Amino acid sequence: MPRGELRIEGLSVGIERAAPSEPGASADRLRPGGRRGVPGAAVGGFLPVLDDVSLNVPAGRTAALVGASGAGKSMTAYAVLRLFPVPARITAGRILLNGTDLTAMSERELTGVRGRRVAMIFQEPGAALDPLMAAGDQVMEGIVAHLGRRGARERAVDALTRVGLDGTFFRRYPHELSGGQRQRVLIAGAIAPGPDLLIADEPTAALDVTVQAQILDLLGRLQRDLGMALLLITHDLGVVAQTADLVHVMRGGHIVESADTRALFASPQHPYTQAIVTQARRLGHWAE
Repeated sequence: MPRGELRIEGLSVGIERAAPSEPGASADRLRPGGRRGVPGAAVGGFLPVLDDVSLNVPAGRTAALVGASGAGKSMTAYAVLRLFPVPARITAGRILLNGTDLTAMSERELTGVRGRRVAMIFQEPGAALDPLMAAGDQVMEGIVAHLGRRGARERAVDALTRVGLDGTFFRRYPHELSGGQRQRVLIAGAIAPGPDLLIADEPTAALDVTVQAQILDLLGRLQRDLGMALLLITHDLGVVAQTADLVHVMRGGHIVESADTRALFASPQHPYTQAIVTQARRLGHWAE
């Protein structure tokens, strides 16, 4: 049965504002026009990086969050699990997973969600993997943490098999693997505990073109076979056209347009969306 519906409603996130470094410095210097909702405006000691973001990922479907670097895509993903790379805070909004508000959860409650109900894979598999642990042991970590040791090895081997790596990879170390194989190990570790939602943050950015296509095909197959929802974060409209059912376009910490993939490419409404779709067509990333 399809699962993993994600609804983000009115999400705003701010990062902690550093104290003024010189006499007379004030937040006004960081408040263009003094308007709420301008990324970079200081509000209550925080600099807004996401403002009133609303998007959805239907259960058992793939949604893409697309935009240029710095648009706020990754910060949106971090907000779902409240795992920010910098001191930050959710200042408004709700994040609903299967109807349950994650923003209302305590840190202890959220620990049971991370990796178990929501899993995330990153764009740099070399940095995400522990160089001193065998691939199979790293896949087992999430299984043991959420499901216990009983049957953990068998479940890890099954996850590796699902991503196209046979049992011999269980004892291999990251330095013995190619970039594509490392990404497959990360994907195996993410799906092994059986999450409802998988968030893939630029999962092909560090891979060559041939391997990119293989990883995208793999993610699509796993999403369908396992019935989970997939939020794919990317700046590449070619990737979006190939994989997503639904697209959310982000710019400057805001969602500027949301639509079914075919509808968005056929008739983009927002000027920014029109510009990036036109550019993608010129580059041959998308053709009607």
